[in-house]
Amino acid sequence: MNDVTTQHARLAVRASDAEREQTVALLQRSFADGRLALAELEERVGAAYAARTRAQLRDLAADLPAAEQQPPRPGMILDARLLCILLCVCPPAGVAYWLLSLRQTAISPPNRPAASLADEPPAVAPAACAVDTDAFT
Repeated sequence: MNDVTTQHARLAVRASDAEREQTVALLQRSFADGRLALAELEERVGAAYAARTRAQLRDLAADLPAAEQQPPRPGMILDARLLCILLCVCPPAGVAYWLLSLRQTAISPPNRPAASLADEPPAVAPAACAVDTDAFT
């Protein structure tokens, strides 16, 4: 059997439900990133659920980057200067900014396993920005 026949046979393999779901997830991520219009997403999702072979699924996402090729979405980075200013000018806004930055660092990208909170050092406000947390309770 030559390589062309082997490749054709591999693509003619019937698709599983899990493979259809992976294709639909890729299509939905591409829609969220602005690569697909809503009508095109609906059309491709319907075709993905109706696909019988891996080749049909591959053709639906051939013009889209794979999940591992997509650039990571920018996360929120804690800016200590902004945190200090917010804590001085409007303490509730500073606390909210700090808590949101903690939440963003706890969320891992879709291709990486979620980090355990025990693996990371506890995040604390900079020493220059002491906050009296009793005042907020």
